[in-house]
Amino acid sequence: MSSSGVWGRFDHDPRSPQSSRLRASDRDRDVAHGVLGDAFADGRLDHAEYDVRSSAVMVANVLAELVPHLEDLVPDDPGSAIAARGPEALGLHEQAVDLWAKDRREAVMGLVGISVITWTIWAATMLGGFPWPLFPMLAAAMNTMRTQLNKRDIIQEHERKLLKRERKAVEARAASELEPGSDA
Repeated sequence: MSSSGVWGRFDHDPRSPQSSRLRASDRDRDVAHGVLGDAFADGRLDHAEYDVRSSAVMVANVLAELVPHLEDLVPDDPGSAIAARGPEALGLHEQAVDLWAKDRREAVMGLVGISVITWTIWAATMLGGFPWPLFPMLAAAMNTMRTQLNKRDIIQEHERKLLKRERKAVEARAASELEPGSDA
C-alpha cells in the first residue's frame, strides 16, 4: 500500500502540524484500523501488537495520536516531506490567498457585468416597467457575498488543492527519476 494512498484517505493528513491537533473522526479511526488489519494480514504485526495498536487507534482523540501506530507500517514517499512542512513552508498559503482574491475579483466583475447588461436591456426595452434586473443582480451579489464571507474556507480549500497538486508533481518527478533508462 502506498504512503500517499493511506495518508490521502484521511480528511486531513495526521502528519501535518496544522492537522495534528484536529479531533479524529470515526472515519479517521476506521482508515487507521484498516491499515492495521492489512499489516496483520500481511504478517507485519503479530496478534498481540495488533490488539494493542487497534485498541489505541479506537480511543484516539486527535489525529496526531494515530500517527505512531501507523508510521512504521506505511513507507515514506516523496510527498511526506511536503506534508510534514505544511503549506506555509511552500508558499502555498500565499498562492491560496491569491486564488481567493482572483475568485473575489471574478465575483465582483460578474456582478458588474450582469448589472450593466440587464439594466441596459431593461432600459432599451421597457424603461419604467418592472425592474426585473434586480433578480439576476441579487444572485450575483449573493455569490460575491459568499466569496467574501467564506474567505477562510475558500483559502483552505485552495491550499488543500495546491498541496495535492504539489504532492503529485513530486511523486511524478520521483517516479521519472526511478524509471530505467532515464537520464537521472
